[in-house]
Amino acid sequence: MTLLITAIAATVSTILWFTHSQNDKYRLGTLSLIYWGASLMWFIDFVFEYAELKSEYFNQEFADILNDSILGVTVVLIGAVAWLIYNFVKHPEKLFKTK
Repeated sequence: MTLLITAIAATVSTILWFTHSQNDKYRLGTLSLIYWGASLMWFIDFVFEYAELKSEYFNQEFADILNDSILGVTVVLIGAVAWLIYNFVKHPEKLFKTK
């Protein structure tokens, strides 16, 4: 579930980045890279865990799936917080500029 959740976040952030590429005020590309990096990490974790467990990997209990889901949501939230901190540190005046 962690891989699925982070891959969905990466896909959504990439789509937002491409649709708002003319005005990249919020640096959505950075957010996209954060999520794609997390997705790559969870994909490698999946490969090694599947190599160890084989078909038993797909017979997880509900508690394990729930824990993985909570971990995935936590990773997405931490990525968003890191992205916000990056935006505040880089150019805070551009974020709060009123027209």
